Order: sequence, then C-alpha cells, then structure tokens
Amino acid sequence: MCDEFFVLALAILFALLLRWAFKTLPAEKWQIMASIPVAKEGTDKWKGLNLTYYGLFSASATVTAVLVMFVLLAAIQVPLNAIFVLVALVFALCFPAAKVVARIVEKKPHTLTIAGASFLGIIAAPFAVWLADFVCGPAASHVVVLPALAAISIAYGLGEGLGRLACISFGCCYGKPLSQCGPWTQRVFNRYPLVFSGKTKKIAYEGELEGANVVPIQAVTSVLYIAVSLAAVLLYLKSHYCAALILVIVVTQAWRALSETLRADHRGGGSITAYQIMALLAIAYVFLLLAMLGPEPLPTADLKAGMASLWNPAVLILVQLTGLVSFLYTGRSMVTESSMSFHVVKDRI
Repeated sequence: MCDEFFVLALAILFALLLRWAFKTLPAEKWQIMASIPVAKEGTDKWKGLNLTYYGLFSASATVTAVLVMFVLLAAIQVPLNAIFVLVALVFALCFPAAKVVARIVEKKPHTLTIAGASFLGIIAAPFAVWLADFVCGPAASHVVVLPALAAISIAYGLGEGLGRLACISFGCCYGKPLSQCGPWTQRVFNRYPLVFSGKTKKIAYEGELEGANVVPIQAVTSVLYIAVSLAAVLLYLKSHYCAALILVIVVTQAWRALSETLRADHRGGGSITAYQIMALLAIAYVFLLLAMLGPEPLPTADLKAGMASLWNPAVLILVQLTGLVSFLYTGRSMVTESSMSFHVVKDRI
C-alpha cells in the first residue's frame, strides 16, 4: 500500500496545483516575474532584462523530473554515480536541442520547442543508459536498460506536464479560437476555455487572440501527461517496467500528434508538422527498441530505497543546479524588454 499512497499523495498535490494554475496563470501579471536593469537609456531610464514565470515553472518542472529520475532509478539499485552521469547526459542534449530544433523547424532563433527536445531525448535515451553503465565501470551495479528507460520516460512525462504551466503563463503553445472549431470541439471545451490577457503574451502579439476563448490545449496536455505519468509510476513500482514505458511514450506522443491539430501557434510549414512526424517516429522507435532488447533479469523496485537516495548532499546540489540552469536558460525573455526609472521618496528621508 505504500506505493499506492505515494502516487495518491502526488496526484492530490498536482491536482491542487493545476486547479490554481489554470485559473490564475492566463492573467497578464503572471508573465513577467522580475526585471533587472542592464543598461542606461538617457539620463534617468534603464533598459531592463525580464525574468519570466515561464522560466520559474520550467525550472520547477526540471527539478521535479530530476527528483523523479533519482527516486525511480535508485529504487532499482542503480548507483548514484550512474544516475549523475545519466541526468547530465540527458539534460546536456535536451537543453540545447530545444532551441536548435525550433530554429530548424520554425525558423525562429528566439523560441524553444519541448517537442523537438523530447524527440531527441527519446532517441538518445538508450545510448545514454549504455554510456552511463560503461562510465561507471564493472565495479558498479549493472544498469538494466528497460527499467532505466521507463524511469526516464516517466520523468519526462511529469516534467512536460508541469512545464505546460510555463506555456500558460507566457501565452505560448496556444490553442485555436473556439469560434473557429467544429461543433464537437466547442461542446467539449466551451465550459473550460482559456482566456489570456496581456499585450506581451505570445498569444496576443503573434496570434492576436488576447481575450478570446481558445482551446485549453496546454491545460489538457498538462492533465493528461501528469495522469499518465503517475499511472506509470505505480506500474514501475510494481516492477511492470515495459508497461510503464509503453504507456507514457504512446500516450504522450500520440497526443502530441493529435493536439497539433488543435493549436493555432506557428509550428512550421506543411499540413502535417515536423513535430507530428517526430511524435509518430518516437512511438515506432520505442517498439523497435523493445523488440531489439535482449532478455535480462529485471530488478524489483523499492520505493523506500528510492526515497532514501534524496538524503544525499550531492543529489540535492545537482537537483538545485539543474533548476538554476533551466531558469537561466528559459527564464530570460528574449522577446520582451522593459524600461524603468528610479527615484527617491523624499518624505521618507
């Protein structure tokens, strides 16, 4: 019952967070978190660098994903040094890939794509596992590929599910106006549309849809990915690693391919987007990979051992570093600026 209570506690926590986020984050004030003066403009004004809630929620999602990876991998007795290597390899690839793939597909230098980063992450994941096993050497416990891939996929699903809150705060990855959707789509989403406010949100300056009822595509993705990932966590803790891997990859990538038809933001040219193709290829790749993996003894997952791994200074430092790197990489707005001035409050001197 310990496994079930763990998953239930996470489900309650995430449900409360999502309920608050869907109501709050579309508002204008939840885009810019802070502004730092970086250069003087004239005699009494400064140009400011905007730090966004997009970066804060992206960093929180990253931290959650890393924590989940540590717990799940340590639960199957993967050594901490192997987990360190695996986390470093996955994030070293996915962080730059988010920008590089967006530049190639969308022809925009100042945007990010989780779809492209996740696709390359899925492709590279088994090689990262084998490399981590090789680096740690024969003295370490063998890193079994199938459970490790399942753990990575679950961490990805939870991370992207939470990361969609960043999209809501910035107004990106937005859905089509309900007025342009078919009757069935309108019936499904009319009660729970997302309505964004703020001229600097992407849905306003790119899509000209400020104040419009749009398909809550980010919210649906967030709920679906988190729910599927939590179900996969329970399967994983019951040592059903193959089922956990297939569940997360098939549902998340199939939904990515389908949800593209409900989005209004620019996704590259063509009636079928590159991201839809990537999603379908990822599903096929995972099934091909499972067919190629040879039989090997599978470990039994132990949640207590996984949770105990977090009580380690090195783990806590790595988790914080990944969160900081994520915030610095995604939280500095390249498409908005601010202008500010400072003055003395004379009656308080």
